[in-house]
Order: sequence, then structure tokens, then C-alpha cells
Amino acid sequence: MAKRKAEGYLSGKEARRISRENRKITNELEKKRKRKKVPESEYLTKMHDPNNAVEFDNLHTYFFTDAGTVKSVDGVSYEVPIGKTVGVVGESGCGKSVTSLSLMQLLQRPQGQIVEGEIRLNLGDKAVDVAKMPYEAVQHLRGNFVSMIFQEPMTSLNPVFRIGDQINEVIELHDGEGKSREDMKKRTIELLEMVGIANSEGVYQMFPHELSGGMRQRVCIAMALACNPRVIIADEPTTALDVTIQAQVLDLLRSLKDKINSSIMFITHDLGVIAEMADYVVVMYAGRIVEKGTAEDIFYHPAHPYTIGLMASKPVVGRQVDKLYSIPGKVPNPVNMPDYCYFKDRCEMCVEKCGGEYPCEVSISPTHKVSCYRYYEIKNQEGGDVS
Repeated sequence: MAKRKAEGYLSGKEARRISRENRKITNELEKKRKRKKVPESEYLTKMHDPNNAVEFDNLHTYFFTDAGTVKSVDGVSYEVPIGKTVGVVGESGCGKSVTSLSLMQLLQRPQGQIVEGEIRLNLGDKAVDVAKMPYEAVQHLRGNFVSMIFQEPMTSLNPVFRIGDQINEVIELHDGEGKSREDMKKRTIELLEMVGIANSEGVYQMFPHELSGGMRQRVCIAMALACNPRVIIADEPTTALDVTIQAQVLDLLRSLKDKINSSIMFITHDLGVIAEMADYVVVMYAGRIVEKGTAEDIFYHPAHPYTIGLMASKPVVGRQVDKLYSIPGKVPNPVNMPDYCYFKDRCEMCVEKCGGEYPCEVSISPTHKVSCYRYYEIKNQEGGDVS
């Protein structure tokens, strides 16, 4: 009797077939993105709400691997209002960072591609759909309108260049027209002082390895703020820092956001940070949004079993427990996702309908939305919105 193949096993022939098919798809998408002198009318759009800085609308970002297609972001829709902070939470691999990298068009190419949906970015006098923009046009958005603070400052900074030269380069590239070397140095020192570095002249001459983790992260924040962007993406900016420095960095981001009237997309695993920073919260699981609402909605009235599990698994000051709660089971295989609710196999609150197709979004209140069958009955009785 032939041996049964292990789950997920791919023969060489099958892997080659997948690779060929993927190459066809990615070559087509790359060709479209690499076009030169594309007329602006092709990617101009209108914001659904002019009070939003960014609107993600049914965004699909896939990675075409030799093992199959990973639907890393699978139909994500949410808004980042002007002057507000939106916290994006969820476990590793749920698509938080890929959503933000789609906005910056910094996906690992050619495997990573936006295949569907819109990313509407408000530039003030007009709006553009970043998902349709060629790479050439996106260069003018990065830094000037959207900037990113990365997770690990030591890998974001070049170890062989001085801090001053690295910030000068950002200013020169995005906002250097008509500025002399002295003007750029003056602006860099201003930025270093703005992010709370006292010895700005000294730090200007230093190399990254001469600074502590907190100082390096402040330098990364200074680089992100160099051109007063409309949207700041903070991708776990406090992960590598101790608690006291983390608090300082959060205070700094809050005050700088108000100073330059920017919006912040704050990506993190830390619910404590979200509670302190965010006006709105988006909870992601396996490439989809399971719940979204104001910070008050999510923290005081969590609705989705995954959000409830996340809340239960965080330690609470003053409460003694023998063992912290952890959500049972594991995330489904991203190459072969089930056709029912992705959280069903880990859920402890299932209802009869949970075996059906993936649940639609249900409005619990005007600001609070959840994708869960538990709320279908309630909403049908109340005549609520099941979209």
C-alpha cells in the first residue's frame, strides 16, 4: 500500500506548475506597475468622506509563493480619520503590517501584489487611489504625505552613515528643492530637538551604534516627520523598548501628531498601548477584520470571540491568577483557508450557523461593527444592518 502523503506536501511537479502560474500573474501586475508617464487621471479618485486621511476599501493583497497563494490581506475595509489615531491589533501574521505596506507600496516584489480593492489617500486638494498608482508616482507620496516608523530602529538605520547624513538625505530627497546644505542641517537639528534629543548637535555627528534603543527610535521618528506627512504609520514602534522609554515615545507621538495635525495608523500587539493611544480600533484575524469600533466600544463592549479572548489573555493589575488565559488552537493554513468563519475551530462561543459561509459584517451600533454569527439573530430581531 502506498504511503499517505503528509498534509501540505507538494511534489516537485506541482510546485513547478504553481510557480509557472504565479509568474504569469505577477509579470502582468508588475508590467502595469512599472509603466512610465501614466496620466494622473488614471489613479485620481474621490474620498467617500473628505474627513478621512486614508480609506481602505475591500483591499486584497496576496503573496504568490511556490506553495500556493497566501491571501495575506483578504477584503479589508476601514478608515483613518484626519487628526485621529487608529490602532490595528491582532496576532502575528494576521495582515496588520501588510495592510500598511500596501499603502506605502513597499511589499516584497514580485511575489507580494495588491490584486483588488482601493486605497484612497487624501492629499488635501485631491485624492488618489494608491492601489492603481505606478511605482514612479508613489515615490512622490512617500515621505511627503505618508511616512513609516519601522519596528526595529537598528535595522532601519544604516550603520555606516552618521545620523545627520541619514536625516539630511530624507529632506534632500522629498523636500530639498532650493535648500542649501546648511538649511538641511538646521532642519535636521530642529527635528532632533522636536523628538526630545537634548544633545542634538552631538547626535547629528554620531553613528547609530553610539545611541541607545530609545534614542535610535527617536531618530526614526524624526526621519518620519521630516516632511510633515499627513499620515504616519507606526509599525510596533515600542516593541524593542523598555516600559519607561515606551511611555516617553508614546507621549512624544501623541504631542507631535497634534503639532503637525497628522493621522496615525498604530500597529501593535500591545492592547495597553492601544488603550492609551487610539481613538478607533481595528481587530484583525487571518487577513480579515473581525471587529472595529471606537476604543470605548472595543475595550468596554468587545463583541467578537477573538477580541474577548485577547482581552482575557492580558494581565490585569491587582488581580491574581494562577494561569493567564490563552486562546486555544492555532491559525488555519494561510494557503488553504476554510470556507467558513476562520476563527470557528478555535472559538468557544460557536452557534449553530457557524458552519456556514464566512459571516458578514454586522452593525451593533453606528460606530461598532463585528463579523460574527452570534449577532445575526439579535440584529434580525431588531431589524439592524447585516451587510
